[in-house]
Order: sequence, then structure tokens, then C-alpha cells
Amino acid sequence: MNLSNLQPAVGSVHNQNKRVGRGEGSGKGGTSTRGHKGAKSRSGYSKKIGFEGGQMPLQRRVPKFGFKNINRVEYVGINLDTLQGLVDKGILTDSVDVAVLVDKGLVSKNSLVKILGRGELKAKLKVSAHKFTGSAKSAIEAVGGEVVTL
Repeated sequence: MNLSNLQPAVGSVHNQNKRVGRGEGSGKGGTSTRGHKGAKSRSGYSKKIGFEGGQMPLQRRVPKFGFKNINRVEYVGINLDTLQGLVDKGILTDSVDVAVLVDKGLVSKNSLVKILGRGELKAKLKVSAHKFTGSAKSAIEAVGGEVVTL
């Protein structure tokens, strides 16, 4: 090894960029590899998302329809057969509220809960939720349970 064959360690030198705009002698002077004229050759150019070269963009070509109600309230539905399944596994005993459902991973902590009437409930439960369907309410009360609307 001597001074004539020294090289930096592999991976230690990162800068492999073109040095553009440093005169004609560099081979990258003049237009600085941007070509001639047009928006892409100018400073400050940035292409808009979805730009298709002046053609009408896809998001403007497809027809728009429908209505999105900004005041809509979304409920997470929990059916009676789900509650009965939790009772059968020994997870629920006498009362069900949103905190228990969050703890068991059935709903997230900020969601509103609606009890739906699918299935059959055999256990006597005190159920606390934000909403109930008519069939769910009657099924819970039929087995001696209690319905609490939050």
C-alpha cells in the first residue's frame, strides 16, 4: 500500500450526485440536464397530483353521484347471539356495558353501541348501550333482563 492507490472504504462515500450547472467544462452546464424549454425546465416546477399532461384528469372525468350526510351518526352493532356467546364462555355474568365491550375488543372506546336483535338470549342481563332495536329490547326484557339507554 502506498499513496498512489489509497481509496476510501467501501460505503463511506455517499455523494454520487451530478454536479449540474457548473459550467460547460463539466459536461452538465448549459441546460443543467433539464432539456430545452417547457415547464419542467423551469425552477419551481411541481406536477399536481393526478396531472395527466393537460388531458382531463380521471378524477374529473368520472361522474359524481350520491350524498354524504355530514351529520350521520355511526353505531357499532352488537347482536344478542354475540352477548349469549360471551355468557356461555363465562366472560359476562350479570351486566354488560360499553366498557366491558371495549375491554373484550368488540368495539373501540369512542364508538357508539347499538344492540341488535339477531339470535337468542337465554341469560338474564342488565345491558347498557346507546341504542337498542325493538326486537333486542323485547328479547332482553323477556328473559328478565334490564335495558339501560345511555
